[in-house]
Amino acid sequence: MNFTLLPLRSLACVVLAALLTALLAACSPVKIVNGLVPTSTYRFEGDVAYGGAARQRLDIYKPLASAMVANAARPLVIFFYGGTWSSGDRAMYKFVGEALAARGVTAVIPDYGLSPDFRYPVFVQDSALATKWALDNAARLGADPKQVYVMGHSSGGYNAAMVALDDRWLADVGASPKQLAGWIALAGPFDFLPPIDPQVKAAFNWPGTPPDSQPMAHVSAAAPRTLLIATTKDKLVDYVQNTEQMASRLRAAGVPVQLREFNDLSHITLIGAVAKPLQWLGGPVLPPIMEFVGLPAAPTVSAASAKAGARPASGN
Repeated sequence: MNFTLLPLRSLACVVLAALLTALLAACSPVKIVNGLVPTSTYRFEGDVAYGGAARQRLDIYKPLASAMVANAARPLVIFFYGGTWSSGDRAMYKFVGEALAARGVTAVIPDYGLSPDFRYPVFVQDSALATKWALDNAARLGADPKQVYVMGHSSGGYNAAMVALDDRWLADVGASPKQLAGWIALAGPFDFLPPIDPQVKAAFNWPGTPPDSQPMAHVSAAAPRTLLIATTKDKLVDYVQNTEQMASRLRAAGVPVQLREFNDLSHITLIGAVAKPLQWLGGPVLPPIMEFVGLPAAPTVSAASAKAGARPASGN
């Protein structure tokens, strides 16, 4: 590409794209990205307990009244972040909460127990408990209790899959996957035994990992409708072994499945492209998610209009 032929604005975009892509690849851009997303497109309720343990806390991003679409679903999405079950915290994913809330979704982002302090199945149990909390509180948060979805990226996609497919975990807290309107996974690992990554081995007590720890083992006709999003160039979670096989198994069981593949994103940029400043990276990733939960792909409230009519970014 001859940069001298590009208009100044286009050149700046190319340079910025390269810089942000490099930052994402280095897993160091979260503060930068979160600093760039609007703070006036949602109402925030933070550090809410869904259980008694230190990491059983969650943040809520609620849409403004101006973002609610008339006669449309009022969905609630519980988002589980990735990090090989050994790193991450809910504050890092403000950009996901903002992207969803700006489009009319109530987003719940929980922390959960991490390895090596906690091992399988603790992070699944925490995810189920957070889901139970969301089901119980959806109406209070302005969402439809019949439009609750679990969603996750990478190892968080595993958490979402286990909550949606293996009914043991929700049953333990007095709920059922039948209460979910669907589940969404971005680059989720669903069939990874024997594990290779040392962090995965630690999180799953390898070689004592039970075979039924794998989401693929729990595919049945009872599974909620499904949206699987992945990149064919994923170097961390094998696309064919996980996403493509999961889609095939679910379809064979008669479960409605949508599969969206991207060829220009990496494992990291797949979730990064959800952020408003980075949606041009190679997606669009958000439109299929919005379509799946029954809402328009475009934001229904802008940062400027939100500033004029937003309530304070805290409380109900």
